[in-house]
Amino acid sequence: MSFSVSIILPVMNETFSLRQTVEIIAAENSADIAEYIIVYCNKTTQESLAIITELRKSYPDKIMPLKQTLPFLGGAVRDSFGICKGSHVVMMASDLETDPHLVKDFIKLAKDNPEAIITATRWKTKGGFAGYNPMKLMFNWVFQHLFSLLYRTRLSDMTYGYRIFPAELIKKIHWEELKHPFLFETIVKPLRLGTKVIEIPTKWEARKEGESQNPFFRNFIYFRIGFKTLFYSKNRITRKKGNH
Repeated sequence: MSFSVSIILPVMNETFSLRQTVEIIAAENSADIAEYIIVYCNKTTQESLAIITELRKSYPDKIMPLKQTLPFLGGAVRDSFGICKGSHVVMMASDLETDPHLVKDFIKLAKDNPEAIITATRWKTKGGFAGYNPMKLMFNWVFQHLFSLLYRTRLSDMTYGYRIFPAELIKKIHWEELKHPFLFETIVKPLRLGTKVIEIPTKWEARKEGESQNPFFRNFIYFRIGFKTLFYSKNRITRKKGNH
């Protein structure tokens, strides 16, 4: 399969930020983008649905609206994993908390390392946080260091769900999580399979519209998938016939 990228964009209440995300990626990476899978649900606002309609008119061959069947953020991405047609898949947000300009760097590195995951980190030099809750920031730092030790990796940001994957890899893994801890699952399971992961720094800024769907206390659920996966065999991580 030749190199091409599917961009996954779950949408709840984003409008101008969704449009800007697509426009920036299209302007900088047009030749490499196979599709934008824009995932919506029953709670997606009418304003957001209107933007999806506008984008379909602007990019008729690239915009793929998808109504999710599995619930929550993880369910939206898992539904997209099942239909993506690119050789590689970018998981990101549509609210500008994931800098769309970074996609060009993901693509460049993925072309040089086609079997690796390229992931963004907020914790390395040239990265950083703007508008992040101080208590959540402290918790995040402790969590990252704990699980980097447990998984014997030098990765500094295992929970930030902004990465590009080989499509073949994501389609062979048995996914479990449906809510935000799914973002952590998408790195710990590939690590257990021996996948190479490359980090590049990015600056994180708080979303400019809408509300977060990830309340603070939900972060403690991340421990569950982190500890479980640590003790899984490789056969337990990969999909069996009939698994979704």
